[in-house]
Amino acid sequence: MPDTASISLGGAVLEVVSPDGARRYVRVTQTPFLIGRGAETGNHLQLSDRRISRNCAALVIEAGRLYIEDRGQRRGLFVNGEKVESRLLNDGDSITFGLEDSYEIVFRSGTASGEESLPNLLTRIEHITSSEPVGGGLRKLNLLLEATTLLHSQLPLDSVLGTMLDHAVSVTDADRGMLLEADATGALKVRLARRTGGLRLPPESITPSQTAIQLALRQHSPVVTEDIERAEMDLQSAQSIIAQRLRAVVVIPLFAVHRASSPDSSSSAPAYGHPLGVLYLDSRRPAAFSKLDRQILDALAADAASILDNARLVVRERERQRMEEQINIARDIQQALLPRNFPDHPHLAVAGCNYPCLSVGGDYFDVFPLDNNRTAFLIADVSGKGLGAALLTTMLQGALSAMTLGTDPARVFNHVNRFLCDHAEVGRYATMFFGILDDDGHLEFINAGHPSPFLIRHGTAEEPFSEGSYPVGLVPEAEYTTARLKLEPGDTLVLFSDGVTEAMDPDEQMFGVPRLREILTGQTECPLDQLQKCVLEAVENFARGASQADDLTMLIVRYRAAGARALTDTDAAPASQSVSA
Repeated sequence: MPDTASISLGGAVLEVVSPDGARRYVRVTQTPFLIGRGAETGNHLQLSDRRISRNCAALVIEAGRLYIEDRGQRRGLFVNGEKVESRLLNDGDSITFGLEDSYEIVFRSGTASGEESLPNLLTRIEHITSSEPVGGGLRKLNLLLEATTLLHSQLPLDSVLGTMLDHAVSVTDADRGMLLEADATGALKVRLARRTGGLRLPPESITPSQTAIQLALRQHSPVVTEDIERAEMDLQSAQSIIAQRLRAVVVIPLFAVHRASSPDSSSSAPAYGHPLGVLYLDSRRPAAFSKLDRQILDALAADAASILDNARLVVRERERQRMEEQINIARDIQQALLPRNFPDHPHLAVAGCNYPCLSVGGDYFDVFPLDNNRTAFLIADVSGKGLGAALLTTMLQGALSAMTLGTDPARVFNHVNRFLCDHAEVGRYATMFFGILDDDGHLEFINAGHPSPFLIRHGTAEEPFSEGSYPVGLVPEAEYTTARLKLEPGDTLVLFSDGVTEAMDPDEQMFGVPRLREILTGQTECPLDQLQKCVLEAVENFARGASQADDLTMLIVRYRAAGARALTDTDAAPASQSVSA
């Protein structure tokens, strides 16, 4: 195996994180590159932890790729938390030693294809620092590597970018540094501002040169002016430059960079995406920025653009996750409020289901006893979908449940209607069908603009509830009154939302009321769960996988005379009939 420094290691760097959090950077200069405790065994990286073996690990090259090997670490060698014997290293891989409160080594490959990556500057810096004060190049290198590490850390974005800006000011010996970020309209706003020594500057007190900024954005490349008096006339005459007596300006545009591989070439060319902002530095001293500083700043800005772009994606993803969590909570609450495990009623059997087209929906149904002899049931469809509709369904459910206290149904409906109409800014209304069935078959009902339920009697499906009032929350002057109907034993009411009859197939044809009537006709003694399944399968087969725009809800109620339990086995609904998709 080769063991000389002549092998190209791509500028590989090890970021060594000590147990106390201190960081240092070690170049991989040869292979095998030995890692372990002490210097006795020729270790190139020496770790002062007695729990780490003297012969611990080694970096080796195979087929031009860098691997890490376990050379005898007592508790094992781990890459990204996984115990390994030998493992190909990728940029950012974390190497640990099976110990708590010990060292961590982060591998930095420095092999960004075609770009001026930060580790690749190390060799160049080594040959350029001769003209600088002793330690100057090393100081800049240290600052640069610390900034790069921060850019890839999990710290808050403002902290990362603020530290990056401090390092940029320090590396270039600028008087001031600013990070300008593009808002939703594309306008650039000063997000962070620093001056020498890491001191914060109020963003509102800064007036960066818009002439230099616009020039950098137009040409998609940095504007570096070491002496304004020798610059283009546009820069010399810029009012902000004159007013602030600036002599040197650097503006580096930060773009989201996308790569598109050429179909006839193995290489890929950078394509500039939308502008993210600019990194801006200025000074009142001429020749403040050396060529070396510009190279470093270019590389740092490339990382800053990448991190800024990724951070935006992370922020959006976190917002999406938070919203999804809130929606999941709302969905769980909504589903928990739907009736489950319908209690056994001597005079009726019930089945129901609810399939919102989104995570939460505007449909709901409910069944609750009013006293020993009467049971209330209802179905509602709130206008719109999503969270707004779900909130209103919850409010309606709470308001209508007050009928268990003996309140007259018509009074409750009139009150809810006036409340919603008085709060027109809510922008929602609801169609509802509400019924109360006693053990003698007397049905008292209110139809508030809802599609008429079907009544299956002697095998015939009818729509006897077509008359009614307006939806609640739509017309302030609406008055709601109850109507009555006498049911016979075996009569079955099929309540549904428009998600059933308005289900669409791929050709945008509606399922329609006639199809539903045809399915229900003749279903006299069919068990309720089977009847429900029959309707749902018919709708699903009709839709043929087409996405639906409406929630689908059904509630089926079958009356049986008090004490008549002959149909129990066929009528009784399963334990849980509230279903959501």
